[in-house]
Amino acid sequence: NSDMFFKNPMFLMLQFRLIFQFLLMVSVIGYPAEVYNTGLNVLLLNFTFLLTSIITCLIYIPLFYRLNIISTYEYINRRFGRVVRYQIVCSFMVYMFFYLGIVTYTPSFALSQVTGMDMWTSVVITGLACTLYTTLGGIKAVVWTDVFQLCIMVIGLVAVLIQGSIHVGGFGKIWNIAKNGNRTDIFDFDPDPRKLYTTWSVGIGAVFGWVSIYGCNQVQVQRYLACKSEREAIKAVMLNSVGVIVLFTVSCLSGLVMYAVYETCDPIKMNRVSTSDQLTPLLVVDLFDQMPGFPGLFVASAYSGTLSTISSGISAMAAVAVEDFLKPIWKPWAQLSSRKKTLVSKLLAMTFGLTTIGLAGVSSLLGRNVVQVTLMFDGLILGPILGVFTLAALFPKSNGKGACVGWFVGVAFSMWIGIGGLIYPPSRELSELLETSTAGCLEANATTSTPVNVTSMLTTLIPTKQEERPDIAENLYAISFYYYGSIGCLSTVLVGLIISMLTGGTENVDPCLIAPIVHTIYKYVFKNKLNASIPETSDNLITIPVLKQSSKGSVDSPVLNPIKSTRI
Repeated sequence: NSDMFFKNPMFLMLQFRLIFQFLLMVSVIGYPAEVYNTGLNVLLLNFTFLLTSIITCLIYIPLFYRLNIISTYEYINRRFGRVVRYQIVCSFMVYMFFYLGIVTYTPSFALSQVTGMDMWTSVVITGLACTLYTTLGGIKAVVWTDVFQLCIMVIGLVAVLIQGSIHVGGFGKIWNIAKNGNRTDIFDFDPDPRKLYTTWSVGIGAVFGWVSIYGCNQVQVQRYLACKSEREAIKAVMLNSVGVIVLFTVSCLSGLVMYAVYETCDPIKMNRVSTSDQLTPLLVVDLFDQMPGFPGLFVASAYSGTLSTISSGISAMAAVAVEDFLKPIWKPWAQLSSRKKTLVSKLLAMTFGLTTIGLAGVSSLLGRNVVQVTLMFDGLILGPILGVFTLAALFPKSNGKGACVGWFVGVAFSMWIGIGGLIYPPSRELSELLETSTAGCLEANATTSTPVNVTSMLTTLIPTKQEERPDIAENLYAISFYYYGSIGCLSTVLVGLIISMLTGGTENVDPCLIAPIVHTIYKYVFKNKLNASIPETSDNLITIPVLKQSSKGSVDSPVLNPIKSTRI
């Protein structure tokens, strides 16, 4: 309906929404703790953000915007048929359910750490709040709340950075402490794919996961289509990369503050917290214990990212359910009034929101921090999806059979590695967890014998566990999760191309369904014009489906016919 898929001309609004897709609560809670444990090598993700934006602007935005579609999976249907379409749709829905469950669960650490509230109570409150204002207000409510939430999130991160610098004695001292603790090393050119953070894994391997989010995820494409023109959508993405880099850098610097504060008294070793996801809320409590209200500001900043992500996800899932299930399958849908269609969309949003609350507990069973779990899910599920979209947009000869088989192989291969990695976690050396100390807080704890006994017991048991690990656990299963997306995508593309060639490929693909950049390559590199693509849209240009006249060598189908552009 027009409320859910309206064209919002407010350019800056879209900037806020695009920034949120990356930073959400992971930047507030996850990345400071990741820097505390592994150092500033994660800062290379800034390069990933920039490269992702360029790829998205060159390939996916021109393709989707000119086709004037609401659901990205409508495009897959035109290109490969309904079977592949529903493969991708079901993958997207599964991913969003579990992903939003993780997003709902994670900020509960912050609220329980600061207020003492039961964690599951906060999970229910968060889920109900997101479901309520997304259901009642539609995507317009999501856009306006994102603006306010981004401001709160930025204020929370900057407050931690400033107060931490004051507490330690200046940022220069923070940097020296972090440098002595090996937290300031950014580049590592070791080609070993098992190492968690290297220049190759973070700077290149992670690109596939981010492109799958930025380029073909319904949540993001829904935002691009809110711009008045294709050029504004491209501007939004490129300017967004600048905002992401700035805010992500502030988040990582907050991790250096965390290490400087806990340099000689690691909260995890001293059992003050049970997981690294609780480190950032604990830091806020320790820094602002004499300043009432500031811990609440941090909780608000953490929940701001969560509310934005969940509301956007629920809205996108409702859009996909309407466009990809109800419209093509349920024939009475076309006869419903606009009011009833709106009501159905709101009921779907409510149902998805309540389901998300139920799935929030899954993330508590995965045994990894929020950053690793989020990126792992991105790679495992979205990698093969990106492979299918890449086949559709860049390879004119690929067909539905190749895409179908390629997707199955990509999912099976990436899931095999991912599940194996969960069963057999990588060693501490491959995880690159840096050393922490408790020398500064041993005197404050009278019962030091218990940690020593536990450590000695673990030391005794470790060799036995290592002997039981199969060889594959030290090689294939130990691959960094940053490579999951590239493995899923590339295996899908490779198998898809092979099957497409063996089954005859596609002879008369609609040129409008191929990315405009492919037409440019054919024109300037191969000195051959593939076919006319859809011209770039502008503010006074609309695209409407027009049936193409049947001719020799063309496809006379209302689904596959190209879309002509008509000026008002």
